[in-house]
Amino acid sequence: METDYKVLYRKYRPTNFDEIIGQKFTIKMLKNAIINNKLSHAYIFTGPRGTGKTSTAKIFAKTINCENPQNGVPCGTCINCQNINQNADIIEIDAASNNGVDEIRELINNVKITPSFSKYKVYIIDEVHMLSQSAFNALLLTLEEPPKHVIFILATTNIESVPITILSRCQRYDFKKITDEDIFNHLKNVCQKEKIEITDDALKEITYLAEGGLRDALSILNQLSTSEATITLESVLNNYGSVSLIQINSIIDAYLNNDFQQIQNIFENLQQSSVDYKTFIKKLVDKLFIKALNFKNKNDNINYNEIKNIVFELNDLLNKININIDPFLLIFMIFADKMTTKESMINKPISHSETDDKIIKDNPIKNVPKKEVETIKDNVSRETSNINPEYLEKLIPIRINNCFAQADKNHLQKAKDNWQNFITNISSPELKAIIIDCNIVLASDDINIVASSQKTVAERFNYSLKQIEQEYENLFHTNKKFLALSLNQWEKEKNIYMENLKNNYKYKIQEEPTLKETFQNKNTNEENHQELKSSDIINIFNQEKVEIQ
Repeated sequence: METDYKVLYRKYRPTNFDEIIGQKFTIKMLKNAIINNKLSHAYIFTGPRGTGKTSTAKIFAKTINCENPQNGVPCGTCINCQNINQNADIIEIDAASNNGVDEIRELINNVKITPSFSKYKVYIIDEVHMLSQSAFNALLLTLEEPPKHVIFILATTNIESVPITILSRCQRYDFKKITDEDIFNHLKNVCQKEKIEITDDALKEITYLAEGGLRDALSILNQLSTSEATITLESVLNNYGSVSLIQINSIIDAYLNNDFQQIQNIFENLQQSSVDYKTFIKKLVDKLFIKALNFKNKNDNINYNEIKNIVFELNDLLNKININIDPFLLIFMIFADKMTTKESMINKPISHSETDDKIIKDNPIKNVPKKEVETIKDNVSRETSNINPEYLEKLIPIRINNCFAQADKNHLQKAKDNWQNFITNISSPELKAIIIDCNIVLASDDINIVASSQKTVAERFNYSLKQIEQEYENLFHTNKKFLALSLNQWEKEKNIYMENLKNNYKYKIQEEPTLKETFQNKNTNEENHQELKSSDIINIFNQEKVEIQ
């Protein structure tokens, strides 16, 4: 049984500057400093994980102690080169586990001791940002004026956590994420040397999962090579909870083609898979970003803005996902909301002015009786729109008022219990996509008010009121009215209510407008209608205290 087996990232760790992948500019600067004998007493290497910081630090230490370096490259034959891993003058410290002031004081005491057989004593402090404040303070003076035989190399993945007093005493080198092309080519080279059978699609997926870190890429390849005779794309996806670019492109194509059924089928499959939703969102955002740029280059600002808004909402979703809610359902909801919005724009109801023109143009009788025209208008409105904007404009403040008038905690608790049941059992997938992000915040005997973190969801909810109320009645056999607000709008309404409650104002139930009345009074109402202010609703609050959650 072999005992000298090494994992791939250790076996293929660079041994000289020319083997460092993807950091050409940094390596050139370091080699020039060695060639020109312009060495600093302290360096700090910063960048993402797996980009070569520690490996470069070791090679730098090896090179400056080499007895016969050639153009900044160690000879590899002298005693210092051959004993690099056992060299007592190259000290590696892991700050994550040695981050106290006592460890740093011990280091400072040892700094004074001259090298055993090398020119320089090199201290490599990895993850230096993990040091405590006291440890940084203890290191500060020595770092500023170390003995001539000592060089410090600090490495960190979190440069922001390193005190500026430390940074100002070091030469800084930034390590970039390694490009996908460099990682792909290096992995392919390793596979050839190790005789690992792997498809190009699988290599591309490993490259993507590595996120610019070569060590991560080699670790993934190493793990898959021990369990598969031939590593395929499916192997990578199944083992790492990823999703193929084919599926990502299918989602985007279905969205752009407004194919609701297709996008619903894809997300239903994702819900049953082991795909990591964070990886999925990242990959989806990456592809959407490329699509958005293509639309921008074509001067297609409509599609560009649509894609841009989806990207922002997906990014925002990462901070809001609740562990009890299927994240893929929430992601699906974002697309479904945009798709229903697109569809409503395509099939936009004829405006009242357009209706007037159409009636006059299409009707051969010039003098149509006014009453008949109003009837035709009302029919057109009912047929082409679920809820029209003018009606909502009058309905929203009245429904808020009426719900506050009779709200109490018993109604609220019952409404919350029924709401979860409603979300689970609603028959329409389009409506489910809208209501899934809404929560009951206020309830009376006949009105439920819901709130959503996204304003667009609240708007789509209100435009679909009739359908939602009908679905609710079908399930619970009770006639319930609904209204949706954004969380910001809900907070404003709640604050107005609480202020008026303190002032002991009363308010009373108001009669809701009908669609026909709204249409008939549109012109006169436009002149007088203003946004509801606290002074306007002072008269509609009573003294009864309600519970608001």
